[in-house]
Amino acid sequence: MIAAAANLNGRALIGEALLDEVTALVEWPVVLAGAFEQRFLSLPREVLISTLEDHQRYFPIEDAAGRLLPAFITVSNIESRDPAQVRAGNERVVRPRLADAAFFLEQDRRQPLAARLPALDAVTFQTQLGSLGDKTRRVRELAADIAAATGGSGEEAQRAAQLSKCDLVTAMVGEFPELQGIMGSYYAKADGESHEVATAIREHYLPRAAGDELPATRAGVAVALADRLDTLAGIFAIGGKPTGTRDPFGLRRAALGLQRILIEKGLDLDLRSAIGKALAAVHADMERIRINAPAATIASKADGTVSLQEQSEEIYNFLMERLRAYYLERAGSAPTLGMATVTTEMFDAVLAARPASPLDFDARLKALSTFMGLPESLSLTAANKRIANILRKAPDETAREVDVSRLREAAEVRLYDSMRGLRDSVAAATQRREYTAALGQLAQLRPAVDAFFDQVMVMDEDPLLRANRLGLLAQLQGLFAGVADLSRLPG
Repeated sequence: MIAAAANLNGRALIGEALLDEVTALVEWPVVLAGAFEQRFLSLPREVLISTLEDHQRYFPIEDAAGRLLPAFITVSNIESRDPAQVRAGNERVVRPRLADAAFFLEQDRRQPLAARLPALDAVTFQTQLGSLGDKTRRVRELAADIAAATGGSGEEAQRAAQLSKCDLVTAMVGEFPELQGIMGSYYAKADGESHEVATAIREHYLPRAAGDELPATRAGVAVALADRLDTLAGIFAIGGKPTGTRDPFGLRRAALGLQRILIEKGLDLDLRSAIGKALAAVHADMERIRINAPAATIASKADGTVSLQEQSEEIYNFLMERLRAYYLERAGSAPTLGMATVTTEMFDAVLAARPASPLDFDARLKALSTFMGLPESLSLTAANKRIANILRKAPDETAREVDVSRLREAAEVRLYDSMRGLRDSVAAATQRREYTAALGQLAQLRPAVDAFFDQVMVMDEDPLLRANRLGLLAQLQGLFAGVADLSRLPG
């Protein structure tokens, strides 16, 4: 194929998946080059490639500048005595395909993309969640909120979200569904929409799979996040969360894509707030649909006793589990993550702090990784485990406030004073998300902590002393818990 394309002064576009498919289809491969009319080069590049690759199993050819040539490579399953006839047959087959694509493009361009908005109301997204029009309106409002929270333009995000699904009802995407978003971008640009809006329509489907590129524009990021959050909120609201290997709505992929965008783009989005807004919009539409539809039409799977808060926590936990996969599957890529290998215990330690955003989660995880490299980490981790066990066994005896007058032993006075000296600076560092600095300061407590456990009987027979010492340990645990729960770490 490489030689055949070189004979045409071009380079064959050999996709790995298509090559594997064609290899499996032929037993006696014979490479032939064919051509099509120059006029079809006016079609968008993606349309040509999709027609040749997906519909015909042909390999496109491009020149040195990356422009497609009016030619293709096909692989025959026989060495014909008349290759010209085989070539002509393939050219004859591809011509009507390209002509159809040109016709679809012409038909679609007869009206602007925005004119297709009413048609979305006639397409069902999901029976209980309404139409594509309903989903578009929900995503539009959520995208504006996300754009405002992440430094983008709410107006651009709203417009991109409004037009994001319109190409689904075009003739071209009806024939070539793999071009959703791509054709919307072309049509929006032709309609005079801004570059940001047109690009965002294409980008809001990104990433399509693991390792795929991410949206580059702020509007694309906002719509991509809003679209995924709306789908997650909607499917969880109707009781359709993934179970086992079943994930018909691709929620795991959507969740992982959402996490990748937030972390790799460095966006500090409050997930709980965004999930709450998405759920509120979904439930409003569900209620409207329920009221307006006959009772027999809609049978909800959702448990009516589950509150919005519980659903929000369920979605947050689901997203965190996908975040776990994001880190653990990259355990061998420590340099790119900027930390030592992430373990499930490290992840659980940070998760216990319930970070509001994946970016905050990432900062805590990196700080914890640094802390674990300190000589004090093993001792303090063991102490946190011991504290957790002690407090777990005496939940009702712990004093809310430490009474300084009841600090009898020198070691407990020293620990109290050491904690008091660090409390404000640690709280300030945690507030600024300088978690590495916070844990570094807390590492200074090791001598006082070691001395306390060596010299002080926590479970004293005197209930007041016992409660006071338990309260001191609870405060110590709280200092570390501002970053992560060290008791969950091995040691």
